[in-house]
Amino acid sequence: MRILHTSDWHLGRSFHRVDLLSAQAQQFDQLVSVVRTERVDVVVVAGDIYDRALPGVDAVALLDEGLHRLVSAGAQVVVSSGNHDSARRLGFNARLLGAAGLHIRTDVSTVGTPVMIDDVAFYPLPYLEPALASGPLGSERSHVGVLGAAMARVRASRRPGVRSVVSAHAFVMGGAASDSERELAVGGLGQVPLSLFDGIDYVALGHLHGRQQLSPHVRYSGSPLAFSFSEADQRKGSWLVTLGSDGLGTVEAVEAPVPRRLARLRGRLDDLLASSAHAGAEDAWVQVTLTDPQRPAEPMERLRRRFPHLLELRLEPERSGATDDSSYTEKIAGLPDLDVCCGFLEHVRGRPATLAETQLLARALEAALIESMEGVVTGPAYQDLASMAGSLDTDLDRLLGGA
Repeated sequence: MRILHTSDWHLGRSFHRVDLLSAQAQQFDQLVSVVRTERVDVVVVAGDIYDRALPGVDAVALLDEGLHRLVSAGAQVVVSSGNHDSARRLGFNARLLGAAGLHIRTDVSTVGTPVMIDDVAFYPLPYLEPALASGPLGSERSHVGVLGAAMARVRASRRPGVRSVVSAHAFVMGGAASDSERELAVGGLGQVPLSLFDGIDYVALGHLHGRQQLSPHVRYSGSPLAFSFSEADQRKGSWLVTLGSDGLGTVEAVEAPVPRRLARLRGRLDDLLASSAHAGAEDAWVQVTLTDPQRPAEPMERLRRRFPHLLELRLEPERSGATDDSSYTEKIAGLPDLDVCCGFLEHVRGRPATLAETQLLARALEAALIESMEGVVTGPAYQDLASMAGSLDTDLDRLLGGA
């Protein structure tokens, strides 16, 4: 069986305000071409189909057309939701679509129930938010807990001699992150061990945007397009997987089309404008970090005369001595959300957040994370969260009022 592993399409996303919809349409052209030329049997899409829970109409139309083309090219398509997707919206009409060769899994109740294609069992695991999935799965409220419980259900349903493919949207230990992924857990506690996937013939991962191998049978396909300048050195694409009669056979990298390459330049303004070493960046999307001791006049306008596709300008002046004059923004860059919030309290009032304050902020961030996934949290399973959210405004007003 031939399987094309892809993920993290993020349809509807822009790159520093540059619309990527036409580039995302080209990615479907390439996927359809691979399905036809390589005689792909199954396309596995491991989450983050859309970039946000309420996608724009253009993104919805592009997905509709793209999935139709993949199925028409001769492949069955197995899709699971990611942390950017609305599980309810993406999963609409899933049971009916399965009869047409499009298998969409977004509901925790389907965990452990395989999609059987020929003699291979596919287990597409939707993104499992611990605050929502731990109850239905009967697990502890953590990423390790819910994904461990999901994999226990997968193993309980496996039949001897049947090959298995699991797709999951998670941050697995050993994976290399970039700047464009949304944090999965408050405080950076979202990583899970690689050992959770032991014994599976192939594991198709989504969430991290760099294509990478964690073990011969566990891989991230990465995103087909770059979504941050931290991905400038990544080679984008997917994996073409061949399952033999005894399990995993070959895995080949498939390169994705590059709409425009990325370049990161650093130095003083006059050097960047004059040096021939940067000629190759003149047609690229460019990020520039200026190191002039003093801010030059009109740096963006001057740089764009040479680099017309300059999208981001950073200022990091070279300074002598050991004094730390970095900005507050520079100091918090890359920190988890909870650390940023606690650091802000310490910054404005001169003392660290207490344990009670840290727990309150963690609860607020968790509620915001869940709301961003679905827009509205409803139903009996979420009553505790709704009750908690109702008291957050008062608690935060009191907390910040003390600052």
